[in-house]
Amino acid sequence: MYKTILVPIDMAHVVEGKANVDLAASHCAQGSKVILLNVVEDIPNWAAIDLPAGQFEKSVELTTTELKAIAKASGMHMDVDVRVGHSYDTILKVAKERNVDLIIIASHRPGFQDYFLGSTAAKVVRHANCSVLVVR
Repeated sequence: MYKTILVPIDMAHVVEGKANVDLAASHCAQGSKVILLNVVEDIPNWAAIDLPAGQFEKSVELTTTELKAIAKASGMHMDVDVRVGHSYDTILKVAKERNVDLIIIASHRPGFQDYFLGSTAAKVVRHANCSVLVVR
């Protein structure tokens, strides 16, 4: 069993994220901590100028609310963390900061661009300093 489990959730794939939360619950030991993480992709300044005022902050707030609802529905106490940055870098950074034992991450069928750039899950697997469970 694991002491600290990180579950990154892509809000575009919430169903898979909820399934990973259930999976995390099954891998918890007594007193374990589960952290739900969403990474809001940083928007370049040239693009952010065209957004309505406060739109980015509203997005972060809405995401936090949705993650808290997922945590509450699980019946377990979970930490919720919403960060701004690039997905795989931020996932690895949070895993290191919070001394995570296991990352449970969803994977999707790779698209054309993933063959050249690599998916977030693949990058996390290659660079994580802890166990990673990839769920497809």
